[in-house]
Amino acid sequence: MKTQSPQRKLSIVLPARNEAENLSILLPKLRQTYEKAEILVIDDGSTDNTQEICKINRVRAIRHPFSMGNGAAIKTGARKATGDIIVFMDADGQHDPADIPRLLAKIDEGYYLVVGARTPSSHASWARRIANAFYNRFASLMTGYRIKDLTSGFRAVRAQRFRKFIYLLPNGFSYPTTSTMAFFRAGFPVTYVPIQAGKRKGKSKIKLMRDGARFFMIILKIGALFSPMRLFMPLSFFLFSSGMGLYAYNYYTQGRFTNMSLFLLMSALFTLLIGLLSEQISSLHYRGIEGSGEDHS
Repeated sequence: MKTQSPQRKLSIVLPARNEAENLSILLPKLRQTYEKAEILVIDDGSTDNTQEICKINRVRAIRHPFSMGNGAAIKTGARKATGDIIVFMDADGQHDPADIPRLLAKIDEGYYLVVGARTPSSHASWARRIANAFYNRFASLMTGYRIKDLTSGFRAVRAQRFRKFIYLLPNGFSYPTTSTMAFFRAGFPVTYVPIQAGKRKGKSKIKLMRDGARFFMIILKIGALFSPMRLFMPLSFFLFSSGMGLYAYNYYTQGRFTNMSLFLLMSALFTLLIGLLSEQISSLHYRGIEGSGEDHS
């Protein structure tokens, strides 16, 4: 089976923390199918025998001295990878190596980022399905693009382009969110390939309530970075409408202009100005990125 184009070098990066049991199953599959690919396991401070499993399977393991976070492991992998194309996948066995060629085929079509979008049935519980659908919808509104899976860690990228956004990526679990929005903001072509994610062995390190609230805040932050006016303009309009509505009510009932009306109108003005300033600052993050460098992937 042909799994790698001779014109490019492929790197497969797996962030891992205490995933030795799953890696013992996944790494032989990857090594057998992708003999010429560079496979990197970023050991994020594991306390199990992850290092030994990597040695047995002739896979390079780069170890963090302590747990720095999933995003930090991704950044380490992106910096150390030597391939023109990088495939990121979870080490917990949820992602099927057989889906990698489908992602790479989209890269060959000219896309810079290809995301493995999980089907709804892939999520372990109805609560996660609802949460994921909400995040996808909210992020789509913030960006103006349809986002089918905001948090999927299974993706293929052009390495040269991805590294330009490393400084934007957080060290936690939200690197997929940030990188997807950054690619959209820079005007790089992004697409999705539907996948059926398997069930992981062991407990997930993402907690729905704790990390759900965190993801929501991250979407707001990235929204402000991606397209600030999409965030600040509706808020400014809401404050302005509230101020004018309160002014009309007070004028009709009391014949006067109240301090609260003034406060709301001034807040609307300041929010609009902050949005305009943020829009200018946001554009600085992407200056020169669109046309810098050539892709030889």
